[in-house]
Amino acid sequence: MTTTTDAHGVPPAVSTVKNATPAPATDRRAPVFPVRTVTLGTIGSLLIFVSALGAGAILAQDPLVGSGPFSWIRYGHGRMLATLVLYTGFALVVWAWVLLGRHVLAGRVGARPVLVAAACWTVPMLLSPPVFSRDAYLYIAYGTLPLHGYDPYSVGPGVLDVDPVVDNVDSFWQATPAPYGPLFILLAKGVISLSGTNMITGVILMKLGLVIGVALMAWAMPGLVRHLGGKLPVALWLAVAGPMTVVHLVGGPHNDVLMVGLLAVGTVMVLDRKHVLGMVVLTLAVAVKATAAVALPFLVWVWAGHLTSTRWRNFARACAASLGIFVVTFAVATVVSGVNLGWISALDAPTAIVNWLSIPTGAGEILHGLVGIFADLPKVWFVTLMRIVGGVVLLWILVRQWWQARDGGPDAVRRAAIALFAVAILSPATLPWYLVWGAVIAAALRWERRQLAVLVTVAVFLVLTYTPAGDDLLYNWLFMALAAGVSILAGLSLLRRDPLNLFPTHEPLLPGGPSVER
Repeated sequence: MTTTTDAHGVPPAVSTVKNATPAPATDRRAPVFPVRTVTLGTIGSLLIFVSALGAGAILAQDPLVGSGPFSWIRYGHGRMLATLVLYTGFALVVWAWVLLGRHVLAGRVGARPVLVAAACWTVPMLLSPPVFSRDAYLYIAYGTLPLHGYDPYSVGPGVLDVDPVVDNVDSFWQATPAPYGPLFILLAKGVISLSGTNMITGVILMKLGLVIGVALMAWAMPGLVRHLGGKLPVALWLAVAGPMTVVHLVGGPHNDVLMVGLLAVGTVMVLDRKHVLGMVVLTLAVAVKATAAVALPFLVWVWAGHLTSTRWRNFARACAASLGIFVVTFAVATVVSGVNLGWISALDAPTAIVNWLSIPTGAGEILHGLVGIFADLPKVWFVTLMRIVGGVVLLWILVRQWWQARDGGPDAVRRAAIALFAVAILSPATLPWYLVWGAVIAAALRWERRQLAVLVTVAVFLVLTYTPAGDDLLYNWLFMALAAGVSILAGLSLLRRDPLNLFPTHEPLLPGGPSVER
């Protein structure tokens, strides 16, 4: 593979100099390693790592920086400077990601450079304090509960008498039992068994445990692309190297990354006719987080499609086998984890979150605002009503997509991705990283450049909906407007070197060129 220091803009497809001899097409599409782009993103990731010591989701009592000579970074102007540096680092990561995407779309970069870029950008996130979320501390608390004799599915972290653990859990979740499956509780217990009450070590080990999900996504993506018809560099660029993965899922971190990694691997195995092993892996995904169960009925159709009898006999056989595998695998995971099925009753815990990223919740808030002009009625009435409506719509979408997937094959997997997207946005509560549930599978589909620009816009915006310290910014309308503007600019930059038209001689990326899937 040729190594070069890439220019940040891709040359125009047609020379603008009269009588100039155009370069051969093979030169423009020759494989390169984008050194400058990878370095740019790595610098951004390192800036996030350093500035997160002051602006991230820091510990209540930090033995490393809290009382040392660098403690100024956490107060007043020092914290403001750290926040500015962190956002600068994030901007560099996004800039590098978009530049890498332009190289991928131009056919100049293959899968390996994308994986190298993702690794370089991800490693600093593994060592940094949590950013844009405080969920890591909640995970540690849920892992601590069973080690102190408590059932994590019956009580919340507030019952613990372990100050470094309890002090760092957001008050919103202090009394909330764990809504996560037994496999994740087992992982959390393992982390705490190694780190004890050392919160810094605990966070790093938690990230190292969850980043396995990224490796699983990278492993599964070639198989998904082979079946779903996309392009491997594009799929890896979207699913593995994107800011939602690097900054949110790993930098956060969030256990969704392990769930979607297992989901991707299990899906490939079922498509490859390794049905039993695939269903085992898919069950493990559910044992991390219940959302993965949405995909299981669709994969039953895939299995049935591989059998040779009549449709309904095939379905009955695949369904019975899948159910048996699920029950046995889940029972083993539950017994090994040393917990019970109490987590099922805690699945409604996220419904306590109210924000407009959930379409039904947002509609309820808008309706309340309109009615509030004439009458002062409780917001909860409107939110609850619209959540019920959203639940009915979601059920209709899930049933319809499942029925239309009855021919099995790649189409059933595509509809599973649609179902996961629907669950993410129509559930009573939606958090930004929920969108990755369907995005990991959808990344392997065929995409047009303009569709990818929309995905870039959404991905950047969703990261910016929370502060680096993990606080909600969704109702800070001025900041949301700025975030939307920056995100749209990032999306347009995928298509044009100069989306603001500051340099009129610049041309769009590959004008009139082939679509991504060709």
